[in-house]
Order: sequence, then C-alpha cells, then structure tokens
Amino acid sequence: MDIVSALVRIVGNDRVSDSPEELFIYSRDSGAQPPRRADYVVMPKTVEEVRSILLLANQEKIPVTPLGGGFTLSALVVPNKGGIVLDMRRMDRIIEVDETNRYALIEAGVSQGALRSYLQKNHPRLQHSMPEAPPTATVVGNALIQGHGHISPRYGLNSDMVSGMEVVLPNGDICKIGSCSLGPSWFTRGPLPDLPGLFIGWLGTTGVVTKLSMKLYPKPAFREVIAFKSDDVDLMTEAIFEATYLDLLEDFFIIAQEKPDWLNHIFYVLILSGHSEEEIELKKTAYKRLFGQFKGGGKVEFVEQLHPALEKRFLDVPPLAALAADFRKGGGFEYTGAIFPITKVPEAWRRGMEIFRKYGMTGSYVHQVLMGNSIMFGFNYSFNRADKVDIENTRRALEESNRLTYELGGIVWKGEVAAQKLAMERMDPNTFRLIQGIKRLLDPNGIMNPGNWDLGESPWEQK
Repeated sequence: MDIVSALVRIVGNDRVSDSPEELFIYSRDSGAQPPRRADYVVMPKTVEEVRSILLLANQEKIPVTPLGGGFTLSALVVPNKGGIVLDMRRMDRIIEVDETNRYALIEAGVSQGALRSYLQKNHPRLQHSMPEAPPTATVVGNALIQGHGHISPRYGLNSDMVSGMEVVLPNGDICKIGSCSLGPSWFTRGPLPDLPGLFIGWLGTTGVVTKLSMKLYPKPAFREVIAFKSDDVDLMTEAIFEATYLDLLEDFFIIAQEKPDWLNHIFYVLILSGHSEEEIELKKTAYKRLFGQFKGGGKVEFVEQLHPALEKRFLDVPPLAALAADFRKGGGFEYTGAIFPITKVPEAWRRGMEIFRKYGMTGSYVHQVLMGNSIMFGFNYSFNRADKVDIENTRRALEESNRLTYELGGIVWKGEVAAQKLAMERMDPNTFRLIQGIKRLLDPNGIMNPGNWDLGESPWEQK
C-alpha cells in the first residue's frame, strides 16, 4: 500500500509528510539520545482522523508514535522502529472550562501556555498545575508521563489531576473514561474502575489519548519566594520532612551548583502563596521559626537577599529552576529524573557528585519535593551538542545515575529505553507478566510506540 496516499486520504495533503527535511525534526529530540528515523509524520485534527490512522496502521502493522510537545529529553517520542509519528498539536481546542466544578476539558495538542492564557483571560481565579517546561509542552503529554507542576507539593502529580479522558485504541475503538462515560460532565474519574491508569505512564504504548479533563485549582492573589542555605548534606532529610510537615508550601525546590561560587551551597527554595498579604507574612514567619528551631538549627541560614535572577526564576509560573543547570556552551541538556524517598537524598547527593567529577562535569542539582514523601531528584548534565566526546560522557553519566537510582530504591521518571530495561530487570515477575498481558490485550499487533516498555521476553526467561 502507498502509505502516504492513504494518510493523505484521511487528513489531507497539507498534514502528511515523508520528506527528509521534515522527518529530520521528528527523528530526534533535545536530549542526548542518538537520532532514530521516522518514516512518516501526520497531524490529525479530529478523533475520527486518529481512529482512521490507527486502523490503517493496525492493518498494515506500521508502528505509531504519538507526539505531544516532544520535550521529554529522553527520546520517548522518537520512533524506535520507524513508522508514523502522530503529531497531536493540531488537536488544540479548549473545549470547556467548568469553573464551579473546577475542570478543563481539552484536546491532546493544547499547550501549557495556551491553557494558562485562556484561564488568565476567562477564569482568572483558577489555575492548572504548570510543569517546569517550555510553554509549548502539552498539558496532556505532561499528565500522561506522570509529570509534576508548580503546585505538586500541595496537590500531587499532574497525573493525579486527571478526571476523565477520551482514548482511541489500536483497534479503532473510541473509549470515554470516567464520569463522561455515563453523562455529559467530565468532573471525576471515580468511583468507577480506574481505567485512566491503563494509559498514564505507559508512554503511548496502549492507545492514543485525544481528550483529557484536568482538575483546576484556586489561584492565590499573592506569591513570594524565600530561601535558606546550608552546607550540611546530612540535614537534608530532616529539613525536607520538617518543611513539608508544616504543610504551608505551594512549591519546594532544593538547588545547588558548583559554579559560580555563590551557588555552591544547598539552597532550600520555598514558594509561598496566599489570598492575602497577611497570609504570606504568617507563612514566612512560620518557616523562619522552623528552620531556626529544628535540631539542625544554626547550620541552616536564612537568605536575606536572594539573587534577583533566582527570585524571578522561581516566582515565574512555571518556575524555571532548571535554567540554573542549563549553562554549557552548545545548548545540550539532559537529566535523570530520579524519584526517591526523601530518606535517600543525602546518599544520592554525595554519589551523584562522584558521577559529575568522574566525567569532568560541573555538579548541578535541581530537585522538586513532591507531596512531602518523595522528591524528583535531578542529576543534571549540560553538554555541547557539537562535541561528540561531551555527548558520550553525558550518555555514560546518565547510565550511571540511572543505575544509582535503582540501586538506592528509586525509580527513573520518563526514562529512556535503557532506563526502562533497568526497571524491568528489577521488576517483580508477576507484575512484569501483568503489564505484558495488558499490552498484548490492548495492542496485539504491537504497533503502539514499540521499543518502549518492550516486554517481549522477560529477563528471567532470557536467563
């Protein structure tokens, strides 16, 4: 079959391409992983077009890789086995915002910046959870990779905020999940069988989400950032526990960088918000008292004058904390997003520094605390895209930090294929077989983003 002609019949000539110059863009991302060639790119605008594309791909056994904004940095939307890249960015309607029931119903291509602007203009008292990503990153993509946003310490991961979805399965079935399966409102995903979990965290290997309902949250009128610094790594677990136990934070970062010298400390950066100036002042006073009284008192210092660049960076929505780590000539940036229990932070910190030094890199950390019981621990590696040795060192550092993450009992967030394999090697065998069975049930021909969560033969069977 002439695949291009078949795709043109579905979406029209201007939304299909197999030209080398356009496929070049879809065959790589901004991270350190090697490029992999896509064969076709298609941009659907309707759920019916998505359905027709999947029916064609299923019939012809053509791999399909769904693409949102393409900012994972770990090549999750770069095809492993060629085929069709399904670029969802033309599906960009904000269908409904229910202010009273606090949810937004959007299509898969709606960007973070578009939803934020729409809410600012039409519903200024509400906000959604903005990840630390470019504004062109998609809301749906971030939720599906279990991303986090600027209110995650208070409300949880963005995947926890999903209240309903529309999904196209590889066989062409269009499914509505949540309260929308019973009526017109998209306000909740339960109490029903929790089917969104079949598509959240699966990296596009089980189906294509075309619509999503996301919870919205009150938008406080006042925000302020305060910071404390220390050089005592062993105090970190206690400091995180006490700060989150107080339960007054909007967002909470821990940053450090070996250069410049003024950044070479452990900075606890607290973003506070409130509906009045009095509320903000109360929270500031509470945290100053807290850091002065817990048993590490005297080893943690309040930062009287936070550097203006840092203050703006953290007060922006989203807070662009990772800019502190993206500093090398050549524009390359990659990281292991390690999700750790907070008890592992000191050891991960010290051993991560050993990896930086082993590969001649400047140590750089940006961590976000998530709901108080875990942390997104970023092993950050900046590199020069024009330097092959630099790129290879970054890949090796990534591999070591991924292995360290699992060794310490953590989980790699949105890991590249190699990191996924490390997870599968450690996975409970029955869990492995359960995931394997679900994938085979939903995608029997194996067309959905193949190579990711590739559970063909178990590691135990190989041995």
